[in-house]
Amino acid sequence: MKRLFITGGTGFFGKSMLDYRLRHPGWEWAKAEWTILSRSPERFAATHPQLANQPGVSFAAGDVRDFAFPEGRFDAVVHAATSAVTTLSDEEMTSVIVDGARHVADFAKSAGCRKVLFTSSGAVYGPRISPASEKDECNPATAYGKGKLVAERILVESGLDVKIARCFAFVGPYLNRRIHYAIGNFVQDCIDNKPIVINGDGTPLRSYLYADDLVEWLFAILERGECGRPYNVGSDRAVSIRGLAETVRDVLGTKSEIVVKREPPTGVLPSVYVPDVARARNELGLSAKTTLEDAIAKTVKER
Repeated sequence: MKRLFITGGTGFFGKSMLDYRLRHPGWEWAKAEWTILSRSPERFAATHPQLANQPGVSFAAGDVRDFAFPEGRFDAVVHAATSAVTTLSDEEMTSVIVDGARHVADFAKSAGCRKVLFTSSGAVYGPRISPASEKDECNPATAYGKGKLVAERILVESGLDVKIARCFAFVGPYLNRRIHYAIGNFVQDCIDNKPIVINGDGTPLRSYLYADDLVEWLFAILERGECGRPYNVGSDRAVSIRGLAETVRDVLGTKSEIVVKREPPTGVLPSVYVPDVARARNELGLSAKTTLEDAIAKTVKER
């Protein structure tokens, strides 16, 4: 029986993986033993018992930077631990990402691990006005993006069979709707029958991949991706923030007012956080199976 170790297993990515495992018992990786690293396994088990109490799923308590290595050999590691808290200092954010990558690499070596998947980020490309390709130069502007790029290099240079998934934006039942994710905020505003407030001008372009598609993409990259080669993960269907608000409202059938706080500046192109996914499509046969409209509907229905 395969053994899989997951960091970040109680965040959005981890919950989406556990949920997918629960609903697809015939999936190859659903038959594996999963060990999930969590700072508080007890709290997760109390809040998500259906996910936590699956047969073949166990938990290890600890911080990604210094957790005690579980005993035995593991076939694969999915390293997805990153704080979603934007109030962390740059130093703390960098430490979680960079020191965490070093510790995970040490663990994977000690566990005789065959494959490691690292969930990097589209933030490594930096600010853009066009979709990002893996061939583009990386010029991250934030501590988060810089840390992810350094972590990629640490893991690739570790000598392990490392696969890099540069992840963009996602939506699904386990997305936190009350922090800094626009699509989650818009969904919650409609559920609460409140105005949808856009603090900017509504022109930036984004795209969203549904959680089930995300899980399928990540494990395809883990299994079939080329070592050390980054793959963008996300939808290439661009939508403006204003258009996203309108789509969420239409799908959920509410009459929430859309309030845009700023006027778009004259002569300035909108920022773009959208991946070019030609590499994932052409090399791995991946595609976004779920439309944005269906993803929004499922996000609400399946929670």
